[in-house]
Amino acid sequence: MASAPDPARSELERLARSGIDALRRGDGIAARSAFDAVVASGRATLQIFLLLAQACEMLGDDAAEHRALDAVLGADGRNPHALVMKGDLFAAAGDDRAAVGWYGLALSSVAGATGLPDDLTQRLRHAEAARAAAATRFAAAIEAGLARAGVTAPEPRLAEALAILSGNAQPQLQQPTSFYYPRLPQIPFYDTTDFEWVAALEAAAPAIAAEALAVLAGRDGVAAYVEADPNRPNRGHSLLGDPRWSAFHLWKGGEPVTANAARCPATITALAALPIPHIRARSPMALFSILAPHTHIPPHHGMLNTRLICHLPLVVPPHCRLRVGNETRNVEAGKMLIFDDSIEHEAWNDSDEPRAILLFEVWRPELSGTEIKALTAIFESVGDYGTED
Repeated sequence: MASAPDPARSELERLARSGIDALRRGDGIAARSAFDAVVASGRATLQIFLLLAQACEMLGDDAAEHRALDAVLGADGRNPHALVMKGDLFAAAGDDRAAVGWYGLALSSVAGATGLPDDLTQRLRHAEAARAAAATRFAAAIEAGLARAGVTAPEPRLAEALAILSGNAQPQLQQPTSFYYPRLPQIPFYDTTDFEWVAALEAAAPAIAAEALAVLAGRDGVAAYVEADPNRPNRGHSLLGDPRWSAFHLWKGGEPVTANAARCPATITALAALPIPHIRARSPMALFSILAPHTHIPPHHGMLNTRLICHLPLVVPPHCRLRVGNETRNVEAGKMLIFDDSIEHEAWNDSDEPRAILLFEVWRPELSGTEIKALTAIFESVGDYGTED
């Protein structure tokens, strides 16, 4: 036998439909009355509470809207519709900081989602715009406070902190892919004047650049910078095996590349005077890094945070840049760049000509002699592991 219809359920469904119809025609009073009746029955769904919140929003009853949204979020803390509406309530009350928190959670809850309802999509767009406007007001308030304190030109570190505080930048931390050494400072670009060998290397740049130009002219010995290792999984680098980012190795895996080195005597002489690590089967490493016109090296992290990467730009057309963390610098011929490649970085050659730099590594200056000795032993032991008889 079929079960008898539930008159109470039928009445609740009728009330819900009448409330929805009232919302559609802009009658907030009738909508709220209908949804309140459903809630009073004790059988309201989350959707009914959300519709009740919309009716209260229409009537401007903020307290009741908060209560209805709290009922939704108590059961579904990442309901994007309810999160945006919460943000709107706090924004209307002048509490930007609270509003930004709700908007941020709403936006993150739908990151990557497709096929969202039109009304939700519109609310999310509003949330993005409102969050940006709030960030602008917040930044202006901070700048005013600094001005009152007599600070009108923040130092780069403070400027970056302010950008992170306002949501215009994200913290950029060391994230090496292979080995992490703790308690080292998070510095994207180092001051090259702190390295006594830089001046002599920059003075040798014209002679080294001449050798790089000869390499570019012939291309003999040039290989793709990102090479596949048949003994390791492919991590899907977008420039894997791509000659647009290529290398002319002078030292590779701790050994000189004899044929290439013979063509670049000035470069080899300059490298001999540098504090390059000596690690069996790993270092020295030194090469000309060649980036083809209109090529972008996508954001990535280096393997280690115990070293710094050094770039001596040699052949540099206009519109070449390097970003490390939150700082982007123009690449200029003959001017060293020393940076921590375990922090996310990327590079661009937006010109019509190839760009070539001398690339090598040095130990981080914060490491003691004892630490360098221990790290050398660790890296050599890692290389030996599984290969010994």
